[in-house]
Amino acid sequence: MVRANPVVAATDLGDFAALVREHQAMVFSLAYHFLRERAAAEELAQDVFLQLHRCLDRLESPAHVVFWLRRVTAHRCIDAARRRGRRPEVPLEEVPEASEPAAVGDPLLRERLRKLVGSLPEQARLIVLLRFQEDLEPAEIARVLKLRVNTVKSQLQRALTALRQKAGSLEW
Repeated sequence: MVRANPVVAATDLGDFAALVREHQAMVFSLAYHFLRERAAAEELAQDVFLQLHRCLDRLESPAHVVFWLRRVTAHRCIDAARRRGRRPEVPLEEVPEASEPAAVGDPLLRERLRKLVGSLPEQARLIVLLRFQEDLEPAEIARVLKLRVNTVKSQLQRALTALRQKAGSLEW
């Protein structure tokens, strides 16, 4: 007996649109927080979903779709940053849309934290975003980025140490 793939049903245009709506905030948010440029993040997200449509028949479950989207988005972000070769600043008017409702808090503090995270090297920035924005555990981050768990843990620790040092040197 052939087992039906629950994700393949999404090849129907309406089902695929529902799949995009369900995951577009996550993909866009990761791309935007990494690239810090709305147009580039939108284009990257569109490319990721186009690629998803092309290989949807190879994905086995909804959890596999989420894993695949995170991994492809992460790799596309790194590729896009390398192609640009620069780190543009984001104007305050272009505050990103959060994948979850924004918590009530100090908007200036959030902006400073966003800039601090944006100053990290590419891989460290991606690990911090996956850990704290997407709430992934180190083992899940390791699978997404194809790294060893200990590598993820040590890079996360170094990134947090660097953020603390940079935050300590700023005048708040």
